Amino acid sequence: MGRVASSVGNALIEGFWSTMQRELLDHHAWETRTELASAMFERIEGFYNPSRHHTGLGDISPVAYEALHTRAAIAA
Repeated sequence: MGRVASSVGNALIEGFWSTMQRELLDHHAWETRTELASAMFERIEGFYNPSRHHTGLGDISPVAYEALHTRAAIAA
């Protein structure tokens, strides 16, 4: 991943856009490009990024990871 013409990098973004199409774009029509951009931003930053499980965090979501470490810091 990260190299020019890497099939792995292409597969990742294809999977992302497939999910975006299926979960957001197929369910609504927007009047303007601005409304569409706003809906996509909200989907990515409001739902996808906080809730996805991340292998670098031990297969938990970023929100759960922050809550876990915030509680540990407060307890210390």
